[in-house]
Amino acid sequence: MLTRLDLRDRPAGPGLAGVLPRAEVDVEAATAAVAPVLAAVRERGAAAVRELTARFDGVDLADLRVPADALAAAADRLDPDVRAALVEAVRRVRLVHEAQRPDEVRVEVVPGGTVTRRHLPVDRVGLYVPGGLAPLPSSVVMNVVPAQVAGVRSIALASPPRRDAGGLPDPTILAACALLGVDEVYAVGGAQAVAMLAYGVAGVEPVDLVTGPGNVYVTAAKRLLRGVVGIDSEAGPSEVAVLADATADPVLVAADLLSQAEHGPTSASVLVTDDPALADATDAELAAQVAATKHVERVTAALTGPQSGTVLVRDVEQGLAVVDAYGAEHLEIHTRDAAAVARRVRSAGCIFVGPHAPVSLGDYAAGSNHVLPTGGSCRHTAGLSVPTFLRGVSLVEYDRDALAGVAHHVVALAHAEDLPAHANAITRRAER
Repeated sequence: MLTRLDLRDRPAGPGLAGVLPRAEVDVEAATAAVAPVLAAVRERGAAAVRELTARFDGVDLADLRVPADALAAAADRLDPDVRAALVEAVRRVRLVHEAQRPDEVRVEVVPGGTVTRRHLPVDRVGLYVPGGLAPLPSSVVMNVVPAQVAGVRSIALASPPRRDAGGLPDPTILAACALLGVDEVYAVGGAQAVAMLAYGVAGVEPVDLVTGPGNVYVTAAKRLLRGVVGIDSEAGPSEVAVLADATADPVLVAADLLSQAEHGPTSASVLVTDDPALADATDAELAAQVAATKHVERVTAALTGPQSGTVLVRDVEQGLAVVDAYGAEHLEIHTRDAAAVARRVRSAGCIFVGPHAPVSLGDYAAGSNHVLPTGGSCRHTAGLSVPTFLRGVSLVEYDRDALAGVAHHVVALAHAEDLPAHANAITRRAER
């Protein structure tokens, strides 16, 4: 089922990324469609948001904000098993993210001269939770918990309205908001939601940071509004890469490749292996498991698309070079000494080690965050975490003697840069 790329005869060296399977997402093209949406919201505010919601979602909104009683009702009607699962997911995600809070660090540079590094939370954030092919209450957990742990003062959440939900977001998403104490929720999706959060409209205070995954139009809106507002990353289609050797179980490998294909037809599932027999067995397993799955059409489109495939390598060493060049959102390691191999990986959004740590666990209840960089952007961007919602600020404290001890160096550097007023700010103090 998966197309094959044989790299066993390829010499080591750069250029791997250009030959590996990759989803084709044209964010630049989407920006042309999104720019008028952002302009409309900037110029006409809430009225434009309502018009755009009617056009794109087929919902006429009387009020952008979800009423408090709708949040409470969604929580009351929540299936008990789903409630218990969400409560446990929140507990685990909170436990992991509490450990991410950085300590204040004070360094004495010289006697009487210190620099202290503090970490202050963003004041107000806008969290986006998609509601396209599948509602994602788990994304509520992954966005809200690190923001709360960071100490963010004000949290607003936006999710698309659904005609089959009376013009409100998916009820499970609303219930997750209620369980987490988030009461500022907007029934707005797409680029218009990002614009609403970034610019602010009547009744909606603008935010300082927008986080959360979304479709290509949400990504394009985040790209265009970066600078007006902070963003976490530009999320693309979901990806999984599996690095496996002859010890891997093809049943589990196939199940994990299929699970990410379920996100949508542009999702990427990539197997990297040095064992052709495993590749054959995985293909056979995929054929059987796909035939039995619910979303056959989207899964088949994803697995047979150009973004998915099997990459044959000489050995695990070359496999590591391939997965580093690919930089998967999710990377599973199914090899001998999986923990040791995992620690050698340099580019991945999140690494899942061994046969009992599938990506699905991380999607919901491992404790890690599932909002992760895609498209190889993990080379420079980390997944959503508590530091995403923090700003580092330095406090510089020098007394007279400490300043005097370094004054001549500052003056010398200021004159070297032809900035005499900088030097003057030092020498004036020496005279007083």
